Amino acid sequence: MIIGALKTTSPTDKRSVLHPETISRLVNLEGVKVIFESGIGQGINVSDSEFEKNNLISVSRHNCLSEADILIVPSALSSDEVQALKKNSIVLGMIDPFGNKEHLKMLETSGQTAVSMEFIPRITRAQKMDVLSSQANLAGYSAVIEASSLLSSALPMMMTAAGTLKPAKVFVIGVGVAGLQAIATAKRLGARVEAFDTRDVVEEQVKSLGAKFVKIDLGETGETDQGYAKELTEEQIAKQKELQSKVCERSDIVITTAQLFGRPAPKLIDQSTISKMKPGSVILDMAVESGGNVEGSIVDQVVENNGVKIVGISNLASRVAGHASVALSNNIINWITEFFDKESVSINLDFEDEIIKSSVLVHQGKIRDERFK
Repeated sequence: MIIGALKTTSPTDKRSVLHPETISRLVNLEGVKVIFESGIGQGINVSDSEFEKNNLISVSRHNCLSEADILIVPSALSSDEVQALKKNSIVLGMIDPFGNKEHLKMLETSGQTAVSMEFIPRITRAQKMDVLSSQANLAGYSAVIEASSLLSSALPMMMTAAGTLKPAKVFVIGVGVAGLQAIATAKRLGARVEAFDTRDVVEEQVKSLGAKFVKIDLGETGETDQGYAKELTEEQIAKQKELQSKVCERSDIVITTAQLFGRPAPKLIDQSTISKMKPGSVILDMAVESGGNVEGSIVDQVVENNGVKIVGISNLASRVAGHASVALSNNIINWITEFFDKESVSINLDFEDEIIKSSVLVHQGKIRDERFK
C-alpha cells in the first residue's frame, strides 16, 4: 500500500500534513510505502531531506495523486486533481465539506472514498484524531499574541520607578477549546481576563484558569451531544449583545470564538458596541472565515472603526505552523494506524464503528452524509 501526502497550496496556510517528528509510526507499518510531494515542509522550514532520512520518498504532485492508495490532503482537491487520482483511493484530510460540497460530488462520481478529519466525533477514543481541537488550541494561543501585537500597551501590570502600569483587560467570548487557550495565554502574559459562554457548565473551567466568568442569564441554552454550544434564538442573541457590550466597553482586547458547526457564525458584536469601545482597543474575530462574530470584520485584514482595530486572520493555527503541523500529522496518523489492518495491508472501513461512520463521507460512489447529497 502507498500512502501519499500533498503540500498546501494556500498562501495563508504554512502547515504540513506530515511532520518528521511523527512519521515513524507510519513508515513502520509493514507493507506500506510513504511518498510525499516535494516541498511539503517548506512552510515549517523542513527540507525534503529530513523526510527522506525517515525513508519517505519525494515525488511530484502528479505522482502523489496518481500513485497513492491513501492520499493525505491539506484541503479540497481541484476537479483535475480528482481525475488524476488512483482508482479506489482514499482521500483523507481537512477537506471542509460544508465549504466544498462540489468536491464531495466529484469524489462520488469518480468512485473514491473521502474521509473528513473535521467530522471526527467528540468521543474519548477519537480525541487523539480530533484535528478541530488540536488546531483550535493553537489558534487560541495565536489570537492573543496577534491581538496584543496591535495594542499600544503591555499586557501585564508593571511596577517601575516611573510608576505603576495597569494590566490590560482581555475579554474572551466563547469558552470552547480556542477560548480556553486564549484565556490561559492572556493570563500567562499578565492580563486581567474575563470570559463569557452561553454554557454555564464552563464557569468552573474559566475560574480554574484565574479568569472571571461573566454571567448573562439567557434562559435555557446548553450544548449539543458533540459538546458545541447550541444555537441561540434571536431574542437570546439580542440580550447577549446588550449585556456583553458593557464588558467590551471596559476591555482593551476582545477575542470572539463563537462558531456553529456547518453554519454561519453568529453576529455578537455590532456597530453600537464598537462605537462605545475605547480608541486603540482591539477586537480579534476568530470566526471571520465562517462569516464572523463582529460587524465589519474582513478575512485577512485589519479594519479600523472609530479608533478600534477589528482583526480577521484566517488559519490562525498556521501562525505557529511548526507545532500545528506536529499536532495535525499526529491526528492524521492516529486515524490511519487505528484502522490499519495488518493482514490485508489496508484500511478496515467498518461502518459499525462510530469514528468511521462519522468521518467517511463518500464511499464506493455514494455520498453517505445526507447533508451533502
